[in-house]
Amino acid sequence: MTEFTPGLALAGGAIIGVGAVLTLLLLGRIAGISGILGGVVWPSSFDDWAWRAAFVAGMVLAPLVYAAATGSLPVITVTVDQRLLVVGGLLVGIGVTFGAGCASGHGVCGLARLSPRSIVATLTFMATAGITVYATRHLIGA
Repeated sequence: MTEFTPGLALAGGAIIGVGAVLTLLLLGRIAGISGILGGVVWPSSFDDWAWRAAFVAGMVLAPLVYAAATGSLPVITVTVDQRLLVVGGLLVGIGVTFGAGCASGHGVCGLARLSPRSIVATLTFMATAGITVYATRHLIGA
């Protein structure tokens, strides 16, 4: 079982929300990570690439800033077979492609804009996540 820390969860959610709002207000873009990263890998122009690269760099550098401020990083223990992590990552990538976006784009930004497509996508991936957790923990015992 993981430890629930509502204060940290609230702070993290607020930071993500502020980031999404600022990305929309300042750049007129949706803060969906799969689309942002895709624009870094396959840019349409340097101006488009620059803000996307800065966004991704911030995500990579944030843990280093956290470690500098607190003296350490949180301990994360992964108990699942690494092959299953790779399979899960590939399935998420397929879902992002077919769903035309990721959890951050649909779940944070799309729901805030009351996008019908994002509502359906979010309900779909939340239901799938629930079924997956139930199946892995209670049916196959992974």
